[in-house]
Amino acid sequence: MRSSVLSLAIAASIALASAPVLADAPKCEPEKVAEKYPELAGKTLLMGADGQTPPYAYLDSKTNTLVGSDIDLAKKVFDCIGVKYEIRPAAWSGLFPAVVAGQMDLMYYLYYNQKRAQQGDFIVYMKAGTGALTQKGNPKNIKSQDDLCGKTVAVGLGSVEEAQMKELGGKCVAAGKETVNVMTYSDHAAGFRLIANNRADIMLTDLALVDRTVVDNPTVYERAYGIIGSFQIGVAVKKGNKPLEDAILEGLKAVQASGGEQEVFKKYGVDPALELPAELKTN
Repeated sequence: MRSSVLSLAIAASIALASAPVLADAPKCEPEKVAEKYPELAGKTLLMGADGQTPPYAYLDSKTNTLVGSDIDLAKKVFDCIGVKYEIRPAAWSGLFPAVVAGQMDLMYYLYYNQKRAQQGDFIVYMKAGTGALTQKGNPKNIKSQDDLCGKTVAVGLGSVEEAQMKELGGKCVAAGKETVNVMTYSDHAAGFRLIANNRADIMLTDLALVDRTVVDNPTVYERAYGIIGSFQIGVAVKKGNKPLEDAILEGLKAVQASGGEQEVFKKYGVDPALELPAELKTN
């Protein structure tokens, strides 16, 4: 009997020793910032955010401060890393150029693509969907992208949607239809006005932003359609800023592992299924 018990114990020890060793889950270690990232210790990081993009970033009328899912997630990551920070409002069209020029350290919520990755580095953390915002009642009866030939479509200047609509316009002409009249806006507030004033038939932008805008203005706007795509959204930093991008990547991984990103998404009505494992993309 004693021999059998001993054999089982030895077998269990061998099995335990041969089992794969799981890597420790990422964790927040703000007290080690000077050790891990000496270039960031004592520095105040400057983050830009467009305060016209609920639920991601918008101005709280009671506190006159920026709030939203981007803001909360960024703060969690900064606190996780252990760095000081300032979050400053700025127009959407100027955010990425400011990061590229080194006038700001980073921005959240920018669609990653290879063209942009030639100018900056990205730490992706969520997937994206595109929503089509129209006037209440959908007067042009737009149900999908197939209905956009001959329509006036508002898109963000330099956005993925701008390129898509220009390409679609060419396809419309090739099919013997009217082209897509592409109208650009510099920030989301300007885009919303184009729809509200009937200057554009559709505004294409982030799906959650469209849904939030409809909820806040149910007598003015309506969602014509929505598409869940394969686009990835990330934090943009200046090209080659390795200390910062490594720190943000580590912080995002730790916040995701703790359930912090899911918590933020649920708080602001962003679909938790849009979370994407944090990954650095430099090309």
